[in-house]
Amino acid sequence: MVNPILKVEDLYYAYGNGKSALDGVSVDIYEGEKIAVIGSNGSGKSTFFLNMNGVFTPDQGEIIYQGTVVNKKSLKELRKNIGIVFQDADNQIIASTVRAEVGFGPMNLKLPKEEVLERVEEALAYMNISDFKDRPPHYLSGGEKKRVTIAGIIAMKSKIIVFDEPMAALDPLNASMLEEVLEKLGSEGKTLLISTHDVDFAYRWAERVLVFCQGKIIADGTPLEIFQNTQLLKQANLKQPIMLEVYELLVEKHLIEDTKTYPKSTQELKNIFNK
Repeated sequence: MVNPILKVEDLYYAYGNGKSALDGVSVDIYEGEKIAVIGSNGSGKSTFFLNMNGVFTPDQGEIIYQGTVVNKKSLKELRKNIGIVFQDADNQIIASTVRAEVGFGPMNLKLPKEEVLERVEEALAYMNISDFKDRPPHYLSGGEKKRVTIAGIIAMKSKIIVFDEPMAALDPLNASMLEEVLEKLGSEGKTLLISTHDVDFAYRWAERVLVFCQGKIIADGTPLEIFQNTQLLKQANLKQPIMLEVYELLVEKHLIEDTKTYPKSTQELKNIFNK
């Protein structure tokens, strides 16, 4: 049996005001998975991510990365291999140029200068931002800043990449660009976890969905299993993806046959009619 790349066992975390944010979270994450993490605001998604990559220390429970229990000694290894892209890029950007920003993580790994430069150039090219590597990142657009923060994680060569609400505040063009990058990273075998309020994106992109509610994971399954469960969606204050809703309505009205070929895009819906 394949071992998980990351194992979270019975995680509890409360903020300084005593408010419980994680209430016994346990989950196994396997290499190469594309996981959407959904739930309403305050359900524990961001806190889970920050515990997962060692920014926060859990009050109780264990995080096991590649068979090793994470402690003060192994924390550096965890942070090296689990990169997080925050919702607000301005909270992540600290350097005076794009090149320096992308190189900040690799420099902290104390890699040889030549390797740092090589990683930076590769990451800039990967995110198509080589043209403004000498510009101050704070003067870039929101979409460009997001690409810079992702390039910084790519330069770290993290095995697991966590995105906290990556689509927030992006215009349709930049959201589409980001989705292409996610597809590319997924095709290269990266393990990806993305928290999102966009159920349509979660439905078409993810292979697995974790549903958070009041600091607990209340469901873990395929997008179809999650989004066909109306009782679960109501409990977690979520709605059904539009494509699934339209398909089920067309079947109900006998306008199409229920072939169980659930469309995830408008093109897939058109294909059903063209058969």
